[in-house]
Amino acid sequence: MSSPESNPSDQPTELPADQRERGLAMMDRVYGPGYHELVPPEEHSFPSAEETVRHLFGDIWSRPGLGMRERRLITIGATAMLGRADLLETQARGALLAGDLTAEELREIVLHLHFYVGWPNATSIMAAVEKVIRGS
Repeated sequence: MSSPESNPSDQPTELPADQRERGLAMMDRVYGPGYHELVPPEEHSFPSAEETVRHLFGDIWSRPGLGMRERRLITIGATAMLGRADLLETQARGALLAGDLTAEELREIVLHLHFYVGWPNATSIMAAVEKVIRGS
């Protein structure tokens, strides 16, 4: 496993003070550079997108207390439990881009999850993770 000291996404760096700007910056840390460009400009956005940017990423993901890796592991577990391979694919890609997890660690997580989220859920999760690892 990688240590937090070697994990670039856990290194303390300044985030913008503005809640929306902080959220957009954190989205790039979580999902990879440029991800925030998928979010519509504020004047053309919609309430659920704005709450996601401002609250989930601007307030929750940016809080101290847990590192990016820990938050990602929690999110992967919750997403797997819901059987949302599509969302897990985004998390796996972000984990690899940020250096939070290696391909081998993602595969080990999937194996572990098989026994907690049910075989059908974990099988679809496994397919999503392998798709990301293989770059498809």
